Amino acid sequence: MSATVDAQPRQPGEVSAARRQYVREARGHVGHRPVGCQQGNRDEGGRFAHTVELAGATGLAIFTESAIFTVIVNKATAVKIEGPFEAKALRILREIPGMTVITREPRHADRGVDAILRFAGTRARVSIEIKRRANAATAWQVVQYAKAHPGTPLLLIAEETTAEAREILEKRGVAVVDGLGNAHIELPGLLFHLEGRRRPRRVAADSPPTRLSGKAGVATQTLLLDPKRAWQVHDLAKEAQVSPGLAHRVLARLEREGILAAEGTGPKRVRRVTNPTALLDLCTEENVEQPTRTLGHLLAQTPQQLIRELGTNLGRSGIDYALTGAAAASLVAPFVTAIPVVDVWVRATAAPEELHKAAQTDPVTDGPNVVFLQARDDAPLAFREKAKDLWVANRFRIYTDLRHDPRRGQEQAEHLRREVIGF
Repeated sequence: MSATVDAQPRQPGEVSAARRQYVREARGHVGHRPVGCQQGNRDEGGRFAHTVELAGATGLAIFTESAIFTVIVNKATAVKIEGPFEAKALRILREIPGMTVITREPRHADRGVDAILRFAGTRARVSIEIKRRANAATAWQVVQYAKAHPGTPLLLIAEETTAEAREILEKRGVAVVDGLGNAHIELPGLLFHLEGRRRPRRVAADSPPTRLSGKAGVATQTLLLDPKRAWQVHDLAKEAQVSPGLAHRVLARLEREGILAAEGTGPKRVRRVTNPTALLDLCTEENVEQPTRTLGHLLAQTPQQLIRELGTNLGRSGIDYALTGAAAASLVAPFVTAIPVVDVWVRATAAPEELHKAAQTDPVTDGPNVVFLQARDDAPLAFREKAKDLWVANRFRIYTDLRHDPRRGQEQAEHLRREVIGF
């Protein structure tokens, strides 16, 4: 179990991305004493430092104007939650370090409120939503519910949540606690964040959901490319070039997830996308490829020259390809960033030596500037588009690949989503 705070001190001015995400800027806390914080001593520069309790598990975060760093100590319970919880929710809450659960009905004045949070002498009313499992689609349903019922903070309690779901909820102010040990509650004066280490339990083998990867992912991208269309099963099968059976399973699953709305019955039944944002997030969450990677190096003076020569060489040799990642994003939504490696999807049947010969790359074992990606089929090439006379993957594939790229992919993905995708 780990809290948002770092285990090692940071130098002045060095603040991690995680800290920026979960903890407000240090200067915002200097000069006053937020609820739930203990005032510390002045530092060497004469500035106040405040200490904030985080979820009881690990320690104190010390805030100054110039730095955020951490001292590891043992802390007592930080938060109490009081309410008439059912057995499943009780089990989940009781396993969260730093949280004490009190099972009793709220007072008469708190009718309509599901639970009371108590911390540092403060009392906050919250509403509770309970789910078995929360993915990106579920998270968006919860967010919409929270928007429709403003005024009282919402806490989602789930047996399992996905990383994508937690990110969606945290960014939009919905608290979450799950049975994997994850917790994030942010209220005025309180930041309670834990990252779990327990693994999700296996889904029953006899009723697995249709995972939105491979050809099912292509069907999902088809819906995203025309989200306002009324889709029938045979329409989706034809456009995505998948079997009617798979098209039906994808549509049925997305309808259950609350992302599609259905009208009619039987052969005339049509479905429409009601929340393309949730559909994209769910597709991104589940469309995780484990491709075969072939490493190469191509001499070029600049990243743009590298991208152009690689695409030109592959196209001239008749190799089907689609640039993705940062290289593709630089063509469709330029973003100020380095492009040390060009990722390119190529057809699944091409041999490594064929790829190197076509692209005029040298095979390498480390230090590549070109990575050829091959899936089990050619699904990553679906709906590829031309950008500056080069083939690039479709915008949703590029977004997904950027989201899963540890090399600053998050920032590039959000830029692409904002500038090109639009939802």
